[in-house]
Amino acid sequence: MDNFVITIARGFGSGGKQIGLALSKQLGIPCYESQILSMASNYSGINKDLFFQVDEKLRGYHHESVINPMYHLIKRLMKSANKDDIVEPTDKSFISDVNLYNIQAKIIKELAKQQSCIIIGKCANHLLRDYENTVSVYIEAPRAFCVKNVIERLGVTEEEAHRMIYQTDRYRADYYKYYTGGETWTNPVLYDMTLNSDRMGMDKCTELIIQYLKIKLGDDILTKKGTAENDKALKQLGLF
Repeated sequence: MDNFVITIARGFGSGGKQIGLALSKQLGIPCYESQILSMASNYSGINKDLFFQVDEKLRGYHHESVINPMYHLIKRLMKSANKDDIVEPTDKSFISDVNLYNIQAKIIKELAKQQSCIIIGKCANHLLRDYENTVSVYIEAPRAFCVKNVIERLGVTEEEAHRMIYQTDRYRADYYKYYTGGETWTNPVLYDMTLNSDRMGMDKCTELIIQYLKIKLGDDILTKKGTAENDKALKQLGLF
């Protein structure tokens, strides 16, 4: 194989993105999160704001609602998800949640074929579950640790931090369940590794992921970051 991919799913406030960025720096490879949305917009021509509206959440669905008509619509649409079919711009469903997801899925799969990188969130572990060059990681931590981290990084109150963690994790869980056909986002068997960033510390989590990467894919894997042909293929897709 010419490249490798690390996918990171994370509880909000657990430090998953911080670990991803640390891996990016140590390994000398890009780390993608919101950049996937920009790539999807460039590739499809769809306004980037629409991709951000459905970034790891289901548009129009709120947990606080006891009765929400959109929820039933989403349930009916589940059958059409995960077909990898990107509809034509003339189709009325071109900017539907499912099509926006499928466009992102295509970007993630193309990156995984061509370039060594880290992908945070976006159901990447599910999308790349059959890719032999991938290591999937789930990062979680106790609520107290997450609250402290959110307060320090975002400058919010403790009450706001609790609300953000609850809401974001619920959005991510439902998004994952919807687009994976019912899988549970926190199920450890869906990942190569599940790490507690509070117990391990973020630096040691980073070190452990690198060590596991070499164990799974070979000691020389860190030298394989894609070829010139790989870069050309990505440019032809308009991703770079």
